[in-house]
Amino acid sequence: MKYILYARKSTEEDDRQVLSIEAQLVELQEYAAKEKLEIVASFQEAKTAKEPGRIKFAEMLSLIQRGKADGIISWHPDRLARNSVDGGKIIHFVDRGLIKSLKFPTFWFEATPQGLFMLNIAFGQSKYFVDNLRENVKRGLRQKIRNGVWPGWAPVGYLNNAKTRGIDVDSEKAPKVRKMFEMYATGAYTLHSLANWCKEKGLRGNLGKEIALSNAQSILQNIFYIGLMKYGGEIHEGQHEPLISKKLFDKCQEVMSKRGKVQEVHKNDFAFLGLMKCASCGCSITAEKQKGHNYYRCTKKKGLCQEKHYLREEALAEQITSYLQKVSLSSQDTEKVLAALDSEQEKARQDAQAEVGVLKEQLASVETKLAKLLDVYLADALCTEEYAAKKQSLMSQKMSLSEKITDFETKGLSWLEPAREFVLSLNQAAKLIEENNLSELPTFLKTIGSNHVLENRKFVFAPKIQYELVAESAKRADKLREANQNSLTFPFWCAGEDSNLQALAGATTSR
Repeated sequence: MKYILYARKSTEEDDRQVLSIEAQLVELQEYAAKEKLEIVASFQEAKTAKEPGRIKFAEMLSLIQRGKADGIISWHPDRLARNSVDGGKIIHFVDRGLIKSLKFPTFWFEATPQGLFMLNIAFGQSKYFVDNLRENVKRGLRQKIRNGVWPGWAPVGYLNNAKTRGIDVDSEKAPKVRKMFEMYATGAYTLHSLANWCKEKGLRGNLGKEIALSNAQSILQNIFYIGLMKYGGEIHEGQHEPLISKKLFDKCQEVMSKRGKVQEVHKNDFAFLGLMKCASCGCSITAEKQKGHNYYRCTKKKGLCQEKHYLREEALAEQITSYLQKVSLSSQDTEKVLAALDSEQEKARQDAQAEVGVLKEQLASVETKLAKLLDVYLADALCTEEYAAKKQSLMSQKMSLSEKITDFETKGLSWLEPAREFVLSLNQAAKLIEENNLSELPTFLKTIGSNHVLENRKFVFAPKIQYELVAESAKRADKLREANQNSLTFPFWCAGEDSNLQALAGATTSR
């Protein structure tokens, strides 16, 4: 009899089951010497046997099939197979007479019907052990998810805590990951440029690999960074600390949906190129220089167009300046309004408590819906896909409401900060007029409105509601200034009235 020695451990990791292979080899060699068995080959393998496809196992069967050996020595039948395919091959080889003997120090076997029956049972027990272990592990992972703990490797920016079995923020990588989101949300960076930025800043994955383009995209799409976890197609709330706000995450998804492409701005002498479309045909407005002056016209790429006239740049700038004068606020009045807003800060925090109460009621309603949704799912009234989709929607609402509550509790009434930004933008309009900086006008116009078109040599666009209100009340503001020279020039500011900030809030929150 010629035997092949086969030893196997279940993992390829060097720091796990380190002594398993060595211990098997020593025990099997001593057993072979004691039984006076001739060993013609030895195979060692570090791979699980729960699935077929082991290379060394296949080589061993190939040697036996070619007649180089007719027996196997192994520690236990579960070292040979824990799946029905490999176990079936061993039994089939015994039936064909290719394997005449199987030797195990811990298991009896003879090539008889009773021996094959016991071998079948041993292989079946081995498979049952793996299957049962798999289900137990899955159950444990599902329970960790229910407890809000991620059961796998932490994404970059976080670390697995071996002591608490939880997820901690990586103080070194987390700021860089957060910066990635902030950069991408601006729309000025592509995934490729972000990958290069990670390389420059030394940001690598938790396994030390560089952040490739696909890795950067996965990071930006991972809801783990806003405190949620997606496991088995279902969204769960995590106990780990979020790195970014949901608002920032949603902004990144919006940018990514547009493929993150940023149009290159070509350097030229035409200040308003790329700002407008033709009102008649929708083509872009191009520019050209004639006799020392810049003119704007329709490109007419779609054929005939009703817009046949050129518009001189000076005339276009005059139209834009005329509008900006209606929505401008002097630096002196800007300081007064900002000071008034600052004085309202504490009162705003008190007023915010009522709003927080409403938001908490909405949050409780969402949580109730989540509980009812689970009951409906457990009653088999919803399929898994419908349940996962509805739960994801409710979890998104819950995150948004939680963030709003936090903002109200920490910052006060939510319109204060947008109000300040609005007032500063009005002051920016005044500065642009004063400086006569044409190159900055397109950016500002895109900020305060949309749908910029050229119609019958007239510049037309749709301003945001708050700027539209200011522009429409410009004439009324002129009359108020004439009637009361000491009143503020800000259109919504009326001396002696408590509704000033409320009017300002109405204008800003409607944006």
